[in-house]
Amino acid sequence: MMERQLILDFVRVTEAAALAAAHHMGQGDNTAADRAAVEAMRGAMSLLDLHGTIVIGEGERDEAPMLYIGEVVGGGGPHEVDIAVDPLEGTNLVAKGLPGAISVLAVTERGGILHAPDIYMDKLIVGPTAAGHVDIRRPVEENLRAMAAAFNRSVGDLTITILDRPRHGELIARVRAAGARIKLISDGDVSAAIAAAVRGTGVHAVMGIGGAPEGVLAAAALRCLGGAMQGRFWFRDEEERARVQRMGVADPDRVFDTMDLVPGDNVVFVATGITDGDLFRGVRFFGGGARTHSLVMTRRTGEIRFVDGIYLTDRSKAGAILL
Repeated sequence: MMERQLILDFVRVTEAAALAAAHHMGQGDNTAADRAAVEAMRGAMSLLDLHGTIVIGEGERDEAPMLYIGEVVGGGGPHEVDIAVDPLEGTNLVAKGLPGAISVLAVTERGGILHAPDIYMDKLIVGPTAAGHVDIRRPVEENLRAMAAAFNRSVGDLTITILDRPRHGELIARVRAAGARIKLISDGDVSAAIAAAVRGTGVHAVMGIGGAPEGVLAAAALRCLGGAMQGRFWFRDEEERARVQRMGVADPDRVFDTMDLVPGDNVVFVATGITDGDLFRGVRFFGGGARTHSLVMTRRTGEIRFVDGIYLTDRSKAGAILL
């Protein structure tokens, strides 16, 4: 089991990335925001007392200068772990100053995270109440009725989060025709998945096609929250299908569930808000420092904590911020 101090150190990693990206909020520069988050996360990871391997990151080694798939991170130590990261989920959200951007990572023992290629995945994500009641292979309308029954309410009381993309035109039409409400989002697969698994957000499920790496990160959160996810790769061409097969997936058309995506037992999930969202407050700068809002979850112990962090850069200007 990972030590409690190491788990708190993971929070500092996502906080570092969030703080760096937040300086670029509303500046209209996706690349600069993403680069700042990646560099800050990589720097913070180098201080961790572990021997980690990036299994989901910024891309293949020849595509990313750091946090690439297969990169070894950490300062050494007794813990051998696999790490999935998204230093900035929602680059467009930060660039435009929109809500919902987060920095996120998931950590497990070796072999505990599926090495998902950077392609698309069709997903169905629900929280604990509807877990076990839906199946991505069934018609959309049937799943909506099953969810409504699990929540003991009508389909019209459900809210489904869907990425606002042209490819979802038919899905959106069918959900609307069934009577459910829809929350369209421009970005943010992972934060949407967390919201669907937490009571009080008003979201009951996530449906549609998004990134496969984001799907794995979402599955890590769901392992800690008791929610469920089903996903299947969505190929744009035969080369993507062949790529999945080269990675060792014998049946590229199979349906993956939460345990397939994150089979690890010792799962830690951490996220820090960059801009305000359903669950997270974004980074707030004040005279002499900044304040962060993070979520840290551990599957084995069942702990779920929200963590407020205050970083003082000039104590003489901090005033009464600690009150």
